Amino acid sequence: MALIEDLGRGGNAHLGVARSGAADREALRLANRLVGNHDDCAGIEAAYGGLALRAIGDTVLAATGAPADLLVDDRSVGHNATLLLRDGQVLRLGAPVHGCRIYVAVRGGIVGGQPAVGGPPVGAVLGSLATDTLSGLGPAALAVGDELHIGDPTDPWPATQWAPVEPTVSGSPVLLTASLGPRADRLTDPAALFTGTWTVNPASNRVGVRLDRRDGPAVEHLPDLPELASEGIAHGSVQIPPSGQPVLFGPDHPVTGGYPVAAVLTAASMDVAGQLTPGMVVHIRQLPD
Repeated sequence: MALIEDLGRGGNAHLGVARSGAADREALRLANRLVGNHDDCAGIEAAYGGLALRAIGDTVLAATGAPADLLVDDRSVGHNATLLLRDGQVLRLGAPVHGCRIYVAVRGGIVGGQPAVGGPPVGAVLGSLATDTLSGLGPAALAVGDELHIGDPTDPWPATQWAPVEPTVSGSPVLLTASLGPRADRLTDPAALFTGTWTVNPASNRVGVRLDRRDGPAVEHLPDLPELASEGIAHGSVQIPPSGQPVLFGPDHPVTGGYPVAAVLTAASMDVAGQLTPGMVVHIRQLPD
């Protein structure tokens, strides 16, 4: 699935609207910097590759995030680097080697579009082009034949056109870092969450990454406590349902939830969680007080 994403529509939680935006925010920022855009310009988030983009006119772009084979008219090109597509050339994204989400930024940024099957033009909602898969806000997933509209560049060219950065996820096991959450005291032993390892469940998506216990102690609620009233949820919240299998909420999280939030991921670990794939082994480390 390929979505249009920016850094989201923040400041609307009181309206019941999640921020949404890129699951790996630093990867989108890097792609934008490589083409001389503001960090928050909208780009494409392509999950598991398989996307082909044809240039209408000469186009400058960059692909970052999960490392994958990139081809321009069957010629291999660089990852984390500025690319020039001539009119009619096609960029194809292969399947990622590690991680799952590839980000493509175009110089000028995506500012709208026209679906191939008709319907209203793509436009911003609450100041953002981000696609929220839970609420349905924002553009639909990209389909064959969709045309994307690119803005006029306003920023100078970047100082570098190649960024030799390490991928967000480079294999398994993966380390996530979190602080204790506001409801950790509702667990029999909060330290159990940070002991042993977990496996990423196939039901994971942009709403949340679900973890299954691989080894280590059970994570359990204290018995005989009254149920919590629904409370606000944020990107990076680690919620513990009665099963004891954590949910790491992603960018398209619900705005409220009724299970205890026992931990909160760091900003860097939120990006890592956005690249996790089913079967990956995860260890959660507690930040020191």
